[in-house]
Amino acid sequence: MSRTVWFVAGAGAGIYGMVRGRRAAEAFTAEGLHDRVTALFLGARMLRDEVAQGAAERETELRERFGVLPHERAQTPELMSTESRGHH
Repeated sequence: MSRTVWFVAGAGAGIYGMVRGRRAAEAFTAEGLHDRVTALFLGARMLRDEVAQGAAERETELRERFGVLPHERAQTPELMSTESRGHH
């Protein structure tokens, strides 16, 4: 039984090594490198968009919290008076 276990372990390690080697070889072809570079740029663009969206949401939250008029309604950011916010 010991030989069977070692045979199965060796065969499994051989198959694993072949799969990893084939993936590594494919990664360094022109197509593989192109795919990796494309994925890198896509990831960077997605990160940039997420950060921009988060910054815009946070700016809106802060403007509401501190009563600053939004960009569309004011030429320059100004604090709203307490009467315009409903406080007396």
